[in-house]
Amino acid sequence: MNTLYLASGSPRRRELLTQIGVPFSVVSAPIDETPLADESAPAYVERLARAKAAAGLACVTGPAVVLGADTAVVLDGRILGKPENREHALAMLADLSGREHQVLTAVALSDGQRVGSLCVTSTVCFRPICDAEAQRYWASGEPVDKAGGYAIQGLGAVFVTGLAGSYSAVVGLPLCETAELLGQFGIACWQLPAHAPAGANR
Repeated sequence: MNTLYLASGSPRRRELLTQIGVPFSVVSAPIDETPLADESAPAYVERLARAKAAAGLACVTGPAVVLGADTAVVLDGRILGKPENREHALAMLADLSGREHQVLTAVALSDGQRVGSLCVTSTVCFRPICDAEAQRYWASGEPVDKAGGYAIQGLGAVFVTGLAGSYSAVVGLPLCETAELLGQFGIACWQLPAHAPAGANR
């Protein structure tokens, strides 16, 4: 069976792959994540996912499959990246307050011969967030490295009144679609018990 490498530093993606029993190793694949001029959000996340897979593949030797993924929070067609500072985070939370937004997650797999990719869109609805609450949330430290300035799997869950789509995709990896894509590359799920750590990858 092919060896899988995860080209991501995200602990959430590591946990999600482990959840469905897929063994893997982690490889570093830093890339430029600057959006291109007039690039749509779906095109942006899929391009980055493919670029991460390609960058990861360049770091390994021998037969391998590399998984790259990228997630973006989108409001009114505008990509909300990771907050640059406190003011930026508070501004994003204010924009998201009491509204619906989209979370796009793209996944790409490459074995050096072929590349497969997909993009999953979910809609998340937030309740109103007052300024004092947003400041308390920022002080928790959770929003610092999160797209859109929040984590649905963490403290930010209290803001969410509804979700249409894939919860795991909002966290960082759409498990149903990822499992199907892995199968196309000869990598099966359920190789490990869901509760077991993925070897030294944890």
